[in-house]
Order: sequence, then structure tokens, then C-alpha cells
Amino acid sequence: MTFKNINEALFIAALLFISESVFARDPIHTLPTASAIDAQVKQVMARTHANGLAIAVIDHGAVGYVQAYGIRNAKQEPLTVDTVMYGASLTKMVFSYHVMQLIDLGKLKLDTPITDDLEKPLIEYGPHTDEAFLGKYGPYTDLANDPRWRQITPRMSLTHSTGFANFWFIEPDQRLRIHFDPGTRFSYSGEGLSLLQFAIEKGKTSQGLGVDMDILTTSTFTRLGMTRTRLMWRPDFATNLADGWNDQGKPVEHDSRSKVRVAGSMDTTISDLSKFVAALVRGDGLSKASRTEMTKPQLKITTAHQFPNFAPSLPESEQRKDLYAGLGVVVFDGPQGHGFFKGGHDEQTANTVVCLEKTQRCVVILSNDVRAEAGFPDLVKFILGDTAVPYDWEYGDRAGKS
Repeated sequence: MTFKNINEALFIAALLFISESVFARDPIHTLPTASAIDAQVKQVMARTHANGLAIAVIDHGAVGYVQAYGIRNAKQEPLTVDTVMYGASLTKMVFSYHVMQLIDLGKLKLDTPITDDLEKPLIEYGPHTDEAFLGKYGPYTDLANDPRWRQITPRMSLTHSTGFANFWFIEPDQRLRIHFDPGTRFSYSGEGLSLLQFAIEKGKTSQGLGVDMDILTTSTFTRLGMTRTRLMWRPDFATNLADGWNDQGKPVEHDSRSKVRVAGSMDTTISDLSKFVAALVRGDGLSKASRTEMTKPQLKITTAHQFPNFAPSLPESEQRKDLYAGLGVVVFDGPQGHGFFKGGHDEQTANTVVCLEKTQRCVVILSNDVRAEAGFPDLVKFILGDTAVPYDWEYGDRAGKS
């Protein structure tokens, strides 16, 4: 290549430098073929000894690939794309989406204290003698001697910054307490989301609350064609249902959750959940402002790992600079730009959703064998390329363990 003068040469060199820098930081990854995904999934299952796994791939906001592998129970019955599986903490992501719908309708405000949404002060609800109440919510009377309950807002619930433990009943004395000033740090808490569920379901009808979360979420599931998803048990799920396996390879029966608990009661299928995630990444059903708010960096995450609760912050120089709580999800930045993710886990369940905003690409994985979790980082990277999803922070050395 020849140039007319030194200025032209410098201009072309600058353009090449900028182009190389952009593509080095934000490459376009070619999605693998269906057969390549099949082969990779089977390798992961063999390596982790997982009995069942279902996966969906979304590209530009459209579901492009859905498949299920392995078995759904100890009877060796096959896992299919319509097998009902436990959603675990992916329920939190679904709940957050519906909270933002209520924000759009003006029924809630992210930064108005939750107690203002109630007919009476929060601490007048939920004594330990009320077993029916405690089956869904928390013993809020326990907070009577700590005035910080007045500060807790929906934003704090959705960013896991209420100061509560994961659940009140895992406290040594089974008493609800606030461990740090609300809003000041991240510490994973299903209890915080249960509080927001309580405000939505039992709050002031004069401002449009008193909303049944089962009815609200089912309306969305119906709209999206999610025919085998609900936040509580449906008897027809039993016809094609996944049991699970723990990290010792022992089967565990699927339980029947009789109450909506937004921290983790959802049953779903890979076919259904992929439709929801595609709608979420596109922003269907939300205003542009609310959709943006969900995956905007809200609160810096400063710990080495997601658990245990209340772990100390890393020195600032060791903190991951891009790791933040969004609303119901965790957000990050990587070689392919901004992304968000959410996991779901119990002794026999391993789930993950990873989405990239720019390309509206996602991977959704449901497994009824917790051991599959150890293969998620490699599997997601194989499909999406290098995303820098913070699996080290989420799992630490606990990936695939009950």
C-alpha cells in the first residue's frame, strides 16, 4: 500500500489501530452449530457425571436452540424440553421483572421505604406465633428494637442490600435481624425479596397493591406461551417431572411447593424459560427505562465470593471493578460488552442464565443434577465465547456441590 503523504499514512495507521482495539475488546463470536453444542454438552455431562441437563440458546432476542439430555428420574425416564424442572433462585429474576412492571404502573417506587406501602408499620406484622404468615414471609416483629427497618426500599431488596441473612430461619436463634445499614453493601438475601413480596401482596390497595404474585406472574407466562411454568405446584406437572441428584449421585424427589415464594418456588421447563429470558433480554413487557434499570450497575460487589453471607470486602485493588448488583440479577462487563446473569442452586439443582446486552445473546441451562454446575463455565464459554461472566465469584470452590 502506498500513501500520497505522511499525513495520509498517519490517518490510515490511526484507523487501523482503532479498529484493532475495538475488535480486540469487543469481538464478534460465531455461535457453534447444534451438533457442536450437543457434543459439548455430552462431554460436560460425562465429565461431571450429571444425569440430566437442558439448554437453550438465544440470539438477537430470539430462541434459536432448545434441547434436553439425559434422564429425569431414577426410573431412567428421558428428560425432555417439556419436563418440569425446579427453577430455584431463577425465580428471583422472574420476580424482579414483575416488580419493574409494577414500577411502570406507578404502584411501587424503587426508593420509597417499603413500610410506606403498608397499612401499618412493618414491625406490627409477623409474630412467631403466626405460622401461616411465616410460611411465606418473615417475623417482622423481631425488628422492633432496630429502627433501620424504616430505611429498607424495593431497590435494596432487589440488590440484596437489606442487611438480612439469606433467610430468617437460618439465623442461630431463628430471629430476623439487620446485620448492616441497609443499602450499604451486597449480601445475598432471599429474605429481602420475601419482604418485597409481602408489600406487594399485602400492601395498600389504595395505591394499587394487594397484588397476588401468582396471578401476576401467570398472566405473563400465559402471554409468552409458557404453558408449564408456575410459582407454585400444579398437579399436571407430575406427568413429566424431573427429580434430582445430589453431589453424591443420590436421587432426590421433586417436592411440591404449595405457596408462592419469590425467592425460589418456580417450576418451569427449558422450553418455557427460554421464552421468558428472550422476552427479558429484548425488554418485552417493560418500559425502556425499567428494562435499563434492571441491568444497570446498582451496587458495587466487593466480596471474593457470593457466599457466605456478610463476608469481608476484598482490598479495593483486588475487587473486580465491573461487578455490580443489578435488580434481581448480577451485572458485569467483559470482552463482548455489558452482560447480566443469575444462578439457581440447591442440593440437587444447578441452573444458570447468562445474557449479553449488545447481541441479545443468552445461554439458559437447567440441570436436575447439581454436579453439572461444575461444567457451566466451560459450556457457556463454548457457546457464547469469552464473556467474563463471574462464575468464580458465584461458586468459589463450591461449584457442583450440595
